[in-house]
Amino acid sequence: MKGFKEFIVRGNVIDLAVAVVIGAAFTAIVNAIVNSVINPAIGAVFDAESLNEALPVEIPTTSGGEPAVLYFGAVIGAAINFLIVAAVVYFVLVLPVTKLRARQEAKKAVVEEAAAPTEAELLAEIRDLLAKQVK
Repeated sequence: MKGFKEFIVRGNVIDLAVAVVIGAAFTAIVNAIVNSVINPAIGAVFDAESLNEALPVEIPTTSGGEPAVLYFGAVIGAAINFLIVAAVVYFVLVLPVTKLRARQEAKKAVVEEAAAPTEAELLAEIRDLLAKQVK
């Protein structure tokens, strides 16, 4: 039970939970944009009500019944949806976090470099220690 408690209160689990909730809310926004704006606009180009009904291809059945209809516009719509989500995730999350981490690493390197003694300081310290030993 102790291990489970440690797992739950770790920052990674909480961050993941927040990401899932934000992702679900963001998906609703992207779907609304794609379904209400992009699909009808592209559907108009293909003379369809929406992109989901664009580029239909009928495939006859072997029994001679109603033909199966493949809607390649729906695939294009899903690809557009994916590209929008990927672009927003990259420009809103990945890029700023990457820049922030780079800045933090640069500051950390400067602090570590400033804290480390120089070669001259180390040589002076060795000299002083040797001088104490000789006395």
